[in-house]
Amino acid sequence: MSRAARAMRNWNCWVPEVLRCDDTHFAIASGGAFASNFKDAAAENSALRSNVWNMFLIPCSSEYAVRPLTFPQVSNSGGTCNRLLATLSPADLDLLRPELETVALEQDAVLARAGDEIDYVFFPHSGAILLMIDMADGQTVATGVVGCEGAVGSLSVLGASPSGITAVVRAAGTASRVPAARFHAAFGRSPGIRQAIQKHVRSMLIQFQLGSACNALHPVEARMARWLLQLRDRVDSDVLPLTQQALSQILGVRRTTVTLLMGNLRKRGAIRSDQRGQIEIDRARLLAAACECHRVMRLEAEEIFSGDKVRTRGMAPANDPRIPEIEADDAV
Repeated sequence: MSRAARAMRNWNCWVPEVLRCDDTHFAIASGGAFASNFKDAAAENSALRSNVWNMFLIPCSSEYAVRPLTFPQVSNSGGTCNRLLATLSPADLDLLRPELETVALEQDAVLARAGDEIDYVFFPHSGAILLMIDMADGQTVATGVVGCEGAVGSLSVLGASPSGITAVVRAAGTASRVPAARFHAAFGRSPGIRQAIQKHVRSMLIQFQLGSACNALHPVEARMARWLLQLRDRVDSDVLPLTQQALSQILGVRRTTVTLLMGNLRKRGAIRSDQRGQIEIDRARLLAAACECHRVMRLEAEEIFSGDKVRTRGMAPANDPRIPEIEADDAV
């Protein structure tokens, strides 16, 4: 399997058939890992290369920077890189398909704002979306991150209420989106959709619960390493689209604290470079600097989606074979 195909299969993304399909189009997020992977794939596949010119992204002045694209269509038989959508049967997808559209997610786009009604449910195919809490004094902190393994806005099925978080695109990518009303109706009719969302909710609860414990008990440096790894898991690149200011907002600390911690991690070799809004990491060394929360979050999420019996956290060994150490050039 090619490096590009291997990389784009992150979180069980379904790719090989897509790479052989003449009429499947993906948006290229300028400068993102998805773009470089797509270019590698296009170089290896003439059918895919012939469609590259149909996939330009024009800079968008909209505050939300989310625009429908003409060509991509989500199809269970034709392939989807969102783990939740990929588990649905054709009949379940048909409940969403009439209003399901593919959109480009540009970095810093706001998909949902705290206090606003949730208009759409997003199923990312690539990129990373942070769930942020905004405090009254202007401070922020991240409570979770969603990539192609999950969805944004799906918790609205629990009841009509304004969004409790602000969802911000941290790494550009693409997503399928469906109006919340359509999604709620499909959720009520389909046991398959309900089961998929229940798994997603359980996975997010693990993030929220472990994240709360991590914030209270672990040093800031270990927490920063954990967040960098969580983003690395989803963007499929050791070069993360992050500034120190963005990291301070994620961690809820001062920018000067982030600068100090970046220096410490650089000395340990966990950070290779930090310039022009990009942070290059050494994954193996960053794992050594992080707390156990990153590994446990991944282990328990995989157990939920695979259907294995979830063990207690204290029983999860550091070298669990279901979470292999991944080479630097492989997808996480």
